[in-house]
Amino acid sequence: MSDAVVYELQDSVAVVRVDDGKANAFSFALIDALHAALDRAEKEAKAVAWIGRAERFSGGFDLGVMRSGDIAAVGKLVAAGGRLALRLYEAPLPIVLGCTGHALAMGAVALLAADLRVGALGDFKIGLNEVAIGLTLPTFAIELAHERLSPRHLQRAAVLAEIYDGPGAVEAGFLDLLAPADKVEGVAIEAASRLAGLHLGAHHATKRRVRKSAIAVLRKSLDEDLSDIGRVGS
Repeated sequence: MSDAVVYELQDSVAVVRVDDGKANAFSFALIDALHAALDRAEKEAKAVAWIGRAERFSGGFDLGVMRSGDIAAVGKLVAAGGRLALRLYEAPLPIVLGCTGHALAMGAVALLAADLRVGALGDFKIGLNEVAIGLTLPTFAIELAHERLSPRHLQRAAVLAEIYDGPGAVEAGFLDLLAPADKVEGVAIEAASRLAGLHLGAHHATKRRVRKSAIAVLRKSLDEDLSDIGRVGS
């Protein structure tokens, strides 16, 4: 597991803290480490609380790859992010995210894929900023936006790259509730502990039924050509 990802089992909750000391960018290594944490959680926990670093949940994909000009590498990284998002969205355990600060691009997509999202009060930016920086949203991100965002905000968030503060992110559908920044971790773990009391078999079966159509689209999208990801829009 990457040094940026620390796993701790607290009673029945797997607490996964992500802190790379920078923007918590989704690199190949970080994605692999998150999968390893989820593998372990599914064996020994009943819920997951994923916590970002102070003031930064995630700034999105690793820009070293995204701006490299290597379209194949960009496509592979985006596909890896899509597989992680799908795993979160259909996870057998309740997934709670402690959004400790800024959450942009793939960071915001992770919020869309989780079951419950706790955001931090403060001057933080949350949203899908891809269009603003010349990237095309992948199909999996668009599908999750369709599923989780308010219809009133879908076009603004996805097509116009609108960025939200905490209250705006709750209204749009990126977050479910807000807490003081220094309380986000505790609130997220407490929520995960409560959700760990669900009947996990019923939780997972119902989740899959509610999300059946979206999961099918997400699976199909991961097989599509992603070669346009990373190209600068005209």
